[in-house]
Amino acid sequence: MPSLQIIEASTSGHTEYVVGLLTDLLRRDLATWTLLVKRAEEAQAADLLAGDVLLLASSTWNTGGQEGQLNPHMFALLRDRANDVDLTGRKVALIALGDDRYFYTAGAGAHLQSFVAEHHGVEIIPMLTIVNEPYGQEEKVKHWGEELMKTVQGNYELRITSYE
Repeated sequence: MPSLQIIEASTSGHTEYVVGLLTDLLRRDLATWTLLVKRAEEAQAADLLAGDVLLLASSTWNTGGQEGQLNPHMFALLRDRANDVDLTGRKVALIALGDDRYFYTAGAGAHLQSFVAEHHGVEIIPMLTIVNEPYGQEEKVKHWGEELMKTVQGNYELRITSYE
């Protein structure tokens, strides 16, 4: 049975809410898949290699007084505990959340993409970016989740190049 490993970093609950919406959809429509969900603060390097597909989800923070950074829990996972992980050929999907009050609105996304590229992973679908409160953006999450399902059900043959 194929599996999707989701690692999420949420402190205010927004990322957790988006991941919750997504997992509800996936559990219903990807019944043959096993979903593994782990909080970033509990994850280790080996967790990035678990499952057939990896999904990383992070909010954007002003860590160290600098805006546009990863959630501190995701930062600690990716840059400390998993800095040496090899994602060569690993299928990856990304979710970034942010706030338009800041110049680097959803800067966590760029950090996630850099990590995946530096560690030789393969993004299989354009990143889902949620700006401001996720409440009221459920259709956007649902649409992205449907595109993700098409991609993984197609044995990764379908690479989405854009979505609205």
